[in-house]
Amino acid sequence: MSDANLTTSSASGDTVKPPLEILLCAPRGFCAGVVRAIDVVERALAIYGPPVYVRHEIVHNKYVVESLKRKGAVFVRELDEVPDGSAPVIFSAHGVAKTVPH
Repeated sequence: MSDANLTTSSASGDTVKPPLEILLCAPRGFCAGVVRAIDVVERALAIYGPPVYVRHEIVHNKYVVESLKRKGAVFVRELDEVPDGSAPVIFSAHGVAKTVPH
């Protein structure tokens, strides 16, 4: 619908638009990439058992991060915080620099 269809004229000839209505869909969930990232951590925990190390927060949602911590995910800022060869490491969905070793 174009703006032309939404306008009316007042008695003085001024163009008047009706109030703007904003509709929010609910519930709003995570994007597919975030859902996949959470699933990867949960699958790793199910397959390997805790601890599973995750470089950076997998999602910017403190409730999800805390839930994963309770299940055994350990969030680290740098790879040197992970004990050598002790457990799987999952990288953030945001990606990693080319300097990070394979």
